[in-house]
Amino acid sequence: MDTPIASPPASTPALPKEKSRSRRRRLFPRVADIFVLPYVLFLLVFGILPGVYALVLSFASFPNGTPQYFAAGLQNFVTAYTDFRFGTAFANVFQFLVISVPFGVIGVTVIALLIHARTGWFSHLMRTIYFLPGAVAGPTVVLLALFMYDPQVSPFRGLLTALGMQTIVDVIQPGHISLLFTLLGFFVGAGGWIAIFYGGLQGISHELLEAAIIDGANGWQMALWVKLPLIQRYVVYLFILTFAGNIQIFTEPQIISISFSLFGFSTISPTWSPNQLSYYFAFSIGNFGAAAAISLLMVAIGLVGATLIIRATGFFRTDAAAG
Repeated sequence: MDTPIASPPASTPALPKEKSRSRRRRLFPRVADIFVLPYVLFLLVFGILPGVYALVLSFASFPNGTPQYFAAGLQNFVTAYTDFRFGTAFANVFQFLVISVPFGVIGVTVIALLIHARTGWFSHLMRTIYFLPGAVAGPTVVLLALFMYDPQVSPFRGLLTALGMQTIVDVIQPGHISLLFTLLGFFVGAGGWIAIFYGGLQGISHELLEAAIIDGANGWQMALWVKLPLIQRYVVYLFILTFAGNIQIFTEPQIISISFSLFGFSTISPTWSPNQLSYYFAFSIGNFGAAAAISLLMVAIGLVGATLIIRATGFFRTDAAAG
């Protein structure tokens, strides 16, 4: 009878390399972690902590200017959300968003694609021209806009006069405000995004573009079916930041409102936007709790809006997950 061959003794399994690597990662930060650390610190100091403090203030009362924490309950929310200017302010911003967000996203995308389609010195010149207005920001932009919108001194005087506008009061009317702010914001911020989009377009493989040309694609077909899908995450990111930034509009209406009030005009309300209403509650009547309640609502709207956009577009979905 054949003797069965004994199997060799089982050796102790070695520690998998993946586990040892994961242990090393816990002990030593990766290079990416070091680069992200400054942003995390700034986010904590200037984002999360102020948000938590606003949450605490929203439940505080200020009888003598000194906060009494958690003494007001929900009264500050009731005061802010039932104010007669609350609905109007959000209606104004909603109208502004409906105009400014599509205009900004589509405008930047189209201009970037057009510039990328034309190579050489012209492309470099146009990128520079669009980028230059971004060097001027903040209140200075609003003051320049007042100059540009004044038919008496504006270089567009002929156009404004043809539209029946003789003075700046005729231009800055409640029905025109959203469009005026859209134009102002676009020509200030579009240049930087055009440069970013152009950089993304430059990263597209030349072999891919040449293959599209060989297949008979013209310039418009190449932009729509080849280039645009490859930079769609840039477009989504622009959409998120444009929405988050425009819903918090404050500087433009605030400066214009103050400037006009000095001359006895009242074409734009000092509480035109929710941020202005929050500013009014805090620094005009000293109700910091109601101001904090509005700021928390603005944060919630921004977070919900960004979350919906991210989920709808699959912004964080990797190529492997998509496949």
